[in-house]
Amino acid sequence: MIAAGCAGLVYIAGAARVVKQYERGVVLRLGRYTGSVRSPGFTTIVPFVDRLHKVNMQIVTLPIPAQEGITRDNVTVRVDAVVYFKVVDAANAVIQVEDYRFAVSQMAQTSLRSIIGKSDLDDLLSNREKLNQGLELMIDSPAIGWGVQIDRVEIKDVSLPDTMKRSMARQAEADRERRARIINADAELQASKKLAEAAQQMADTPAALQLRLLQTVTAVATEKNSTLVLPFPVELLRFLEKAQQPGPAAPTPAAPAPAPTPEPPKPLANGSQPFTPAHPVAEAASVTPVRAAADAAALEAEPEGERGP
Repeated sequence: MIAAGCAGLVYIAGAARVVKQYERGVVLRLGRYTGSVRSPGFTTIVPFVDRLHKVNMQIVTLPIPAQEGITRDNVTVRVDAVVYFKVVDAANAVIQVEDYRFAVSQMAQTSLRSIIGKSDLDDLLSNREKLNQGLELMIDSPAIGWGVQIDRVEIKDVSLPDTMKRSMARQAEADRERRARIINADAELQASKKLAEAAQQMADTPAALQLRLLQTVTAVATEKNSTLVLPFPVELLRFLEKAQQPGPAAPTPAAPAPAPTPEPPKPLANGSQPFTPAHPVAEAASVTPVRAAADAAALEAEPEGERGP
């Protein structure tokens, strides 16, 4: 009785198994898969005949060691990544592959080196999402036959040589300087357009120009140790210039020219006085033949004593 009881306890202990919630149990009877996958909970097997393989069905995080490779544009880089996967078929994970974790790790490393060789450096640095999707497809294709599903793949870090880092730093600095110059040029262009519009507006409105002058003077006067030199107003100069210009005068009648004064007669060479007519002789311009004959008759009619020698 005691021996039978002990044998029963040993059989029960060998047959009883507990499968956890995140596990599945694959039973191999005499080394052959019978198609039985045990669900979570308490289960039993035939001792010494059946063997229960528990498979973890949780998502597994598998880091990929850094892989060194040469990009398509001949740059040496080191890239590391991480793979998230889970088992979806417990039987294939036990039967089709010896160690599905190691298999997924090796496949991820080879796929990562292949991605490095097919990509440019700019893609590795700025277009990682596309590379992650390509890497996921490369690993997931063979992993399906192992009962493993790749959830996602992420590239963690891209290490560059020191010389390449310095070159990229110089390139980035030059690009920033180029953008800064373009922005400054655009700002100057817009400012010049606005200044031209303001100048045109002030030219159309002189009062605005005077107001701007007063504002400038006020702003300069607020500074300490400042000397102001105010120019003479141009408008006042123009007013004075107009005031000094004479207006058009009314026409006045021309005054008659004064009559010429006759010169006294000069004495002759013999000391006698020249003959002076009693009546002044008119100018040659106004003497006519009739007037000349009348003057001659008057001279002949004078007494001989009154005539000059």
